[in-house]
Amino acid sequence: MDNKTYTAGLAELRGVRDEIKPLERQLMKLKSELDKLYARRDQKIVSLGGFEKAKADRLATSAGVSVIDVVTLVPSLGPQAPASAPAEAAPTDQPTEDHTEPQTAAQPIKEPPGAPAPALGTPGQPGTVAHPQTGSDEGERQEQQLPAEDPAAEPAPAAPASPAPPEPGTVPQQERVLPSIPAGETGDRWFRAEPNLMSTRPNFVQAARQMVFLDTATGVLVWQGGQVTVDLGRAGVADILTAVYATVPADVERIYITAGDPWHQNAAGHQWLKDAVAEWLNGPLPEGWRVESSRGKDRQAGHLVHPRNPVGRWQRGDQHTEIRSVGEWFDPAGADPATVREAFVLLWKALRRHWDDVVLMGSPSQTGRDLWSRTIPSKTGAKWADGFPVMSQEIRGLLHATAGQGRTELITPPRVPEKIPGWYEADRTFAYAKHTWSSGVGVPQRVTAAAFAALSEKEQGNLLFSPSHWQVRVTIPQGWNHVGLLPAPAPGERSWHYPYEGGRTFVTWAGGAEVNLALRNPLQPWGIEILDGLVWQKGEPLKGWANKLKDAWQSLRAMSGHHGDEQQRQAARLASRAVRSILLYGIGTFAQRPRITTGSVELGADGEVPEIPDGARLTGLTDTHATWERDGGFARDPYAHPEWAAGVWSAARAALLSAGTGTKDAAGKPVKAGALHLPPGSILAFRTDAIYSSVRPDWPYQGEPGDYLLKGAMDWELGTPTTEDEFYDLQRLGRQALEAGDQ
Repeated sequence: MDNKTYTAGLAELRGVRDEIKPLERQLMKLKSELDKLYARRDQKIVSLGGFEKAKADRLATSAGVSVIDVVTLVPSLGPQAPASAPAEAAPTDQPTEDHTEPQTAAQPIKEPPGAPAPALGTPGQPGTVAHPQTGSDEGERQEQQLPAEDPAAEPAPAAPASPAPPEPGTVPQQERVLPSIPAGETGDRWFRAEPNLMSTRPNFVQAARQMVFLDTATGVLVWQGGQVTVDLGRAGVADILTAVYATVPADVERIYITAGDPWHQNAAGHQWLKDAVAEWLNGPLPEGWRVESSRGKDRQAGHLVHPRNPVGRWQRGDQHTEIRSVGEWFDPAGADPATVREAFVLLWKALRRHWDDVVLMGSPSQTGRDLWSRTIPSKTGAKWADGFPVMSQEIRGLLHATAGQGRTELITPPRVPEKIPGWYEADRTFAYAKHTWSSGVGVPQRVTAAAFAALSEKEQGNLLFSPSHWQVRVTIPQGWNHVGLLPAPAPGERSWHYPYEGGRTFVTWAGGAEVNLALRNPLQPWGIEILDGLVWQKGEPLKGWANKLKDAWQSLRAMSGHHGDEQQRQAARLASRAVRSILLYGIGTFAQRPRITTGSVELGADGEVPEIPDGARLTGLTDTHATWERDGGFARDPYAHPEWAAGVWSAARAALLSAGTGTKDAAGKPVKAGALHLPPGSILAFRTDAIYSSVRPDWPYQGEPGDYLLKGAMDWELGTPTTEDEFYDLQRLGRQALEAGDQ
């Protein structure tokens, strides 16, 4: 082939591309319409299925679906279990680790009278309270609130929230009630540190674990000694252990699966994905192998039954091994095992610039916590050199029950039009790294409604700008026509929603960042009454750790854009995503939720289920094994700091609504970004750090943590998503359209 033929071929290829584009658009529109028809059909089946004389076969014939499809939508039309059959508990998707101590429940109290928060206004408006420290940027001041998050307290009655009117045709559900702090001395006793429990710098170096990388779809195995293709048979546990250890040394202790997801190979045979995973983990083993039962104080024995990123642990004599998913660290995006291994090498090198003793542990959360612990001050006389105190179990339980994580919300008609002019996804880059520069440290101070009311307006403002967590009565102003600002408890365990109806009043807990945002948002201040609160002294326990991770992230991002070798560029991209996971999940480990212990037992003769531990419940049953779960409560974890996790999460949720961009417009005014800076009725969804809208956001992007990056765009008319499946379809299509330049 010569240059002329090659150039002509490119021109022909562009012509094919241009023919494909309009057809893809038509296909997207047709799929959107078809999905809506499917939804109408299913709704009609459910409606008709409620008739007492309804028959599954007649409905199936009329709808053009199978009887199984009808019974799935209307279970009452299917065969019913006998009255004596035990109710089966649905498996949960919670991570599983060991904890031992039960928690103390928050006590029900009578709701106290509230103290109105000061009218902070917005910067430059009358009534604005000056920040107690220097600095003029409103976005930066909002980000100083870093309240708390984690341990679970039994929900105790607090003031009932005003319920939203139920959607037509739905059965109203009772909202979850959040706990309160007991009145008087009982509640005051919560405000203490756990005795003899501190976060201190470790005096040892983690042991490095040898690892290999395996694509179970192709059989390609890569390790320090080279690359081979192995025969994995059906890719069961026995097949993998046999093939891997026939090739690599026995001191390899970690097998990362890069592609193939072998634990899902029988997913079609199970209602729940976790059951398929449990069946795979409990499959036959080679001779001499068994499930790991013990391995030192810092390791958890047994399997972690996670639906997508499980961890299997086995041993053969003194030999121990894990099979893990590389998806814990990043989406490999089709990368081969050699490239994935190179990503881990680049990750280690980038981190070693800041930590001489860095060791990549099994998961990013473990690695993040270990690296953070090595930033604790050690110099004699330095502040917190003796360690960071862990708060009382009662306060940790309160934070667990009242401080949520990322905002997840799908906004559907009639709040938004059924047809939208476009679809745009704006995602905050490395968002949590933006909110780690100031956190609450030490034992918090309690601020009751009466104590708050007794303060001057300036003192009240100073408290609201401190790291804090507040129980508040919220009143949404009449005429409010945008999204909700503050989380409120919704039906279901740890579920949250965001009330938005003008005139509505409800009681909730919120971090200081969000309370400030509600009081000084750019549209209209909300009414806030303080009922109770926790206020910490300001510190920087996460700043040094996060700054080092940000430096590693930036260096890897630069390499991914400029390296001359494509494999190195791809590996650097994956490594930068791993750094993001280290920070993201590292922050999550501070939350220290009450952990769930999982395990499995082999069935006895005639399928008899042997005894399971006290307090456990069955979550899965196969032909050979029964899987169980047990709530282990809280352990005496020296790294339990839910106040830090909750503070970052609160600040990130507030920044989804309004945040500074570090730039100015032509008139010299600061440019702001966030949902409240887009028109009412244009917000379609929130997903942790991302906003989805029908209007294209025009916000500057400089590649810094917290900047909004346009990740998906379709600038033609579409149907508004009304289900999670429709949402994810549009998310995928929007990203493809932007990447192809077809928008």
